[in-house]
Amino acid sequence: MRLSRPPSARDLLIGLGRQMVNQADRWSLWTPVAFGLGCAGYFALDREPLGLVAVGCACLAVALLVCARRLPISREAALALILAAFALGGFATAKFRTEAVAGPIAPAIDGPSHVEGWVVDLASPGQGGGSRIIIAPTRIDGLSPAETPTRVRLTLRDTIPPVPGTAVRTLALINPPPPPASPGSYDFARDAFYESIGGVGFALTPPALIDLPPPPARLALDMKINAARWSLARQIVKSMGPETGGLAAAMVMGNQAFIPPEQIEHMRASGLAHLIAISGLHMAIVGGFVFAAVRAGVAAWPWLALRVSSKKVAALMGLGAVGCYLVVSGAPAPAERAAITASVAFAAVIFDRRAISLHGLALAALIVLLIHPEAVTEPGFQMSFSATAALVALAEVWPRAIREISAPWPIRAAQTAMTWLAASLAASFVAGMATGPFALQHFNRMATYGLAANLAASPISSFLMMPSLALGAALTPLGLGDVPLMVSGWGIEAITRVAQAAAEAPGANLLVASAPAWALPSAFLGILWLCLWRGPVRWIGLPFALAVSLAPRPEPPNLWIAADGAQVALRVGDEAILMRPDVKRFGAERWAQRHGLAPTSDGAREPYFACDRWTCRPAPGAPVAVATYWSRKIPEADVLDELCKSADLVVIRPAMPASACPGKIVLSGADFARGGSVELGLGRDGVWRAQWAQDLRGRRPWSWGVSDSGE
Repeated sequence: MRLSRPPSARDLLIGLGRQMVNQADRWSLWTPVAFGLGCAGYFALDREPLGLVAVGCACLAVALLVCARRLPISREAALALILAAFALGGFATAKFRTEAVAGPIAPAIDGPSHVEGWVVDLASPGQGGGSRIIIAPTRIDGLSPAETPTRVRLTLRDTIPPVPGTAVRTLALINPPPPPASPGSYDFARDAFYESIGGVGFALTPPALIDLPPPPARLALDMKINAARWSLARQIVKSMGPETGGLAAAMVMGNQAFIPPEQIEHMRASGLAHLIAISGLHMAIVGGFVFAAVRAGVAAWPWLALRVSSKKVAALMGLGAVGCYLVVSGAPAPAERAAITASVAFAAVIFDRRAISLHGLALAALIVLLIHPEAVTEPGFQMSFSATAALVALAEVWPRAIREISAPWPIRAAQTAMTWLAASLAASFVAGMATGPFALQHFNRMATYGLAANLAASPISSFLMMPSLALGAALTPLGLGDVPLMVSGWGIEAITRVAQAAAEAPGANLLVASAPAWALPSAFLGILWLCLWRGPVRWIGLPFALAVSLAPRPEPPNLWIAADGAQVALRVGDEAILMRPDVKRFGAERWAQRHGLAPTSDGAREPYFACDRWTCRPAPGAPVAVATYWSRKIPEADVLDELCKSADLVVIRPAMPASACPGKIVLSGADFARGGSVELGLGRDGVWRAQWAQDLRGRRPWSWGVSDSGE
């Protein structure tokens, strides 16, 4: 019996070379990956690079592409040069995009200011409720024209929002976009920067109508489109009722303003929240419905069918439907990404290419990143392209069953049903696995019954709800949309029941702490390797794809303090105790979820702290000896002395010198103004270690200065 020898290093290199040769037709799939890595590299910097660096990267990228084409080098070396060129191009594109959208950011203004301007659009309500409007300000008290932001987002309280296109004046508290709720968490200020929103705040008075000079033509067009969108949304809600109309309006417009809060929570907890946001699924259903309807119509007219290509005519009409849907939705980032992907597929049909392919998806991803390189940091982009790549890769390897043509119809029907069920199960499983790492890392929740809920809801959405909703939305302005909207309402009611059942089932959601920062990029690249590589070497990407699930979680910090010192949360076992249960709860809950902690209800602090209106002092059994002072006024000497005596760590909201409590650690307004929110961990050596949010954000155009919008 002869034993085979283990492969040598030379054998492994030869095998790897053969694998690379077999991937020759797929090397181009890695160019958007390299481009995206270049974009991600730009956003990972802690200092803003000079514009000359971006120009140098762009020139070097062009030089590398020329060398790859002209120099007599191997294909492997040429591929390396091309990928390096795309990575440099991604970095340069991200910098150029930042310079193009840069605009004024409002400083923190003491006291209320009068704001005058045009209502551009209505935004989704926030966590605390209340309507939100986007204003293009013409004047803000206390700010010069050069300091006035391009857009300001205001939250209204108990006020019907004015329609887009209205000139208004209101008294509001204005601040810069808020920093992350905790170090390393979602940075709203960065997204706001790329949407030209330079200020946020609360309207203290209802917006009053005023007269202003005519707006610029582009702004006037945007407001007219948004006014038409909101008129359509109100008609849909009026026709269908608030229970189903809110969800229908969200699917048409991508805005959750009309959805009841409990319905949103059910959709999130059941893993069906992707049905609310306009995504590739919606674009595919709307475009596919128009494509199928037009193709069937052309085929039913023999004279026309003999003279034109029904497939290409249908693709052109599908492109038009996607464009109209994009306009009606207001062109938010997810809808724009989905429209580009769908447009690439329809263009492939027109030019006799495969409509659904990894090459088409790679082209769509590259176009998206060229237009919006900041998308690489957004969960929506990461999840949508990971899921789509996984589904297209699944389609490539899905076996094609051979069936007998003469089989009886009951057998054919049973075969079709089994094939559809197997494909649905496989597609839902693969899409769930592809998006799972991002859901865990960004949202810290796992929908236990998400697979079952999606299997139940997908046929209703694809074949009943979305086609009838698209038809109803198109006919509503003509007064003919009631019947298709009623049919769509049946589908929405069914999906709502599925979401409620899945959300209220025992153990519906599992709370999962975020993995270390390196885990998500590793998972993203691992998923792409599994999808893009062909052959057994693809399975090398599996452990990387599971990095978010497998990576060990560090011990959670002991303490979190809000960006203005107005809230403190402490870890006690697997729970997070809020020192002020009714203040800045959203930020405290997000911090707790990121570390796998369950926020406690009111009264949980009582055994550990003695609190009054403005102070909290630790009791003998407190997990952390921390004392807090909430007022914006400097504390009286006796109050400060009592706080200092009661704890080793003192948190004071107004600015105070570090020597305010001799021998104690003092964190005050000056520290929060510099560093934002902070996490503190007590090491085994008894030394406190702090991680400030601003240190992780660095000095970037969207992070200069830290402020918070108050309580």
